[in-house]
Amino acid sequence: DPQKVYAAYAQAVAHKGQPTVILAMTVKGYGMGDAGEAHNETHNLKSLDIDSLKAFRDRFDIPVADKDLPNLPFYRPADDSEEIRYIQQRRQALGGFLPARNRECEVLEVPPLEAFKSQLKSTGERAISTTMSFVRTLSTLVKDKAIGQRVVPIVPDEARTFGMEGLFRQLGIYASQGQRYTPYDADQLLYYKEEKKGQIVQEGLNEAGSFSSWLAAATSYSTHRYPMIPCYIFYSMFGFQRIMDLIWAAGDSHARGFLLGATAGRTTLNGEGLQHQDGHSLLMANMIPNCRAYDPTYAYELTIILHHGLQAMYKEQQDCFYYITLMNENYPHPDQPKGCEKDVIRGMYLLEKANSKSKKTVQLMGSGTILREVRAAAALLRKDYAIDADIWSLTSINELNRDGLAAARWNDLHPTAKPRTSVVEQQLAGRSGPAICATDYMKAYPEQIRPYVQRRYVVLGTDGFGRSDTREKLRHHFEVDRYFIAVAALKALADEGDFAPKDVAKAIKKWSIDPDKIDPVKC
Repeated sequence: DPQKVYAAYAQAVAHKGQPTVILAMTVKGYGMGDAGEAHNETHNLKSLDIDSLKAFRDRFDIPVADKDLPNLPFYRPADDSEEIRYIQQRRQALGGFLPARNRECEVLEVPPLEAFKSQLKSTGERAISTTMSFVRTLSTLVKDKAIGQRVVPIVPDEARTFGMEGLFRQLGIYASQGQRYTPYDADQLLYYKEEKKGQIVQEGLNEAGSFSSWLAAATSYSTHRYPMIPCYIFYSMFGFQRIMDLIWAAGDSHARGFLLGATAGRTTLNGEGLQHQDGHSLLMANMIPNCRAYDPTYAYELTIILHHGLQAMYKEQQDCFYYITLMNENYPHPDQPKGCEKDVIRGMYLLEKANSKSKKTVQLMGSGTILREVRAAAALLRKDYAIDADIWSLTSINELNRDGLAAARWNDLHPTAKPRTSVVEQQLAGRSGPAICATDYMKAYPEQIRPYVQRRYVVLGTDGFGRSDTREKLRHHFEVDRYFIAVAALKALADEGDFAPKDVAKAIKKWSIDPDKIDPVKC
């Protein structure tokens, strides 16, 4: 009842000196009287009898005569009535009678890739995580004179975990009323500094609230014609799984920005078990057509992807947003291979080339932290069996899948034209040997490109529940470590008649793999 609601709020607002709680009892079918009000039947009520129609008309003071009621006439107030004037005013204030999105907005001046050159170079012997690399790129971006003020770093409650405390003093944490408490780390240089003009949004343990802040900034280009660059970093397990409906709304709203799924993968964060181990976020990301998802291994891959996202969303004004996985595992990062930028974005590039003189060759593929296990498996095969490998970094299996689907669709609709080939087919053309792909995600993730591999294709993944243990043991449990990858390659060669099955069995024994170990999917 609008009058009762108004009266309750009016009384609450007028009351001073203590909080007021409003207890509201909802009434289903408001205004329908005995025909349906509070009867819990209004969803199924298709029509009202004449007495109910009269009661409805009288309650809302609708000027329809008794003789006209059986015909259920539409009633429209006069154009100069109070109701119509009010509606007209509200529509004008909203900008018109139909909802509309503003696609035109300011084109941002994106810095060149060279501006992030420190993240494109080798770290030498120093081991860092891709999370740390992201924070360094973010630090460079917020200092940019053209777009630095547009960047909105957002964290739920993990700024120190993600190594972002260095931004506290530099940018400040946004608080509408400034610093109103003494933080526990006030004696440290990089304390939780809150201020009215703070640039970091820290929402506390509230993923839905954090994402809502991201969504507001990600649609600012449309609602306010002022593009912002929101970068929301979170534990990957607490993204798509926990607030998928909000992320779907972001796709529906044509949001633009970056989502960073930290500690991504089933085995990257050791010791956390089910709580944090994510093996499916990239699959869920592929459910949203305008979400471009990547799983980089090295700092240069991550930096190329971030820069491409800036160009696509804020210079070319494409209606898309990016989901990029990050890891907390530390390892050395190599120099960027020359000319790999285009293929990094397309989703697949050749990281290591097999010796052309090798008699036996396999195609080894991986992404994220498991790509390093793939490279280690290649070393085992070379050392122990003189089998060489082309090593492929699959930065985005989702993008490869979409490309393959697009090529197949075009071929179906253009039967007389020269067929198009997928990126996967183009990259593997002229390469020999079976393909083995290992990732830190469910097997369904790399299975997406099976139609385009067009050779024996073996997939390793992390199906099953996570558990608490070391990375080494977790990867052995899920059968995605270097030894299982090497065995998969040997078995694929054996299936093609290029390797003896008995020697595969010897390799299994040599690398201490128990053939009867527990199946990770069943436990």
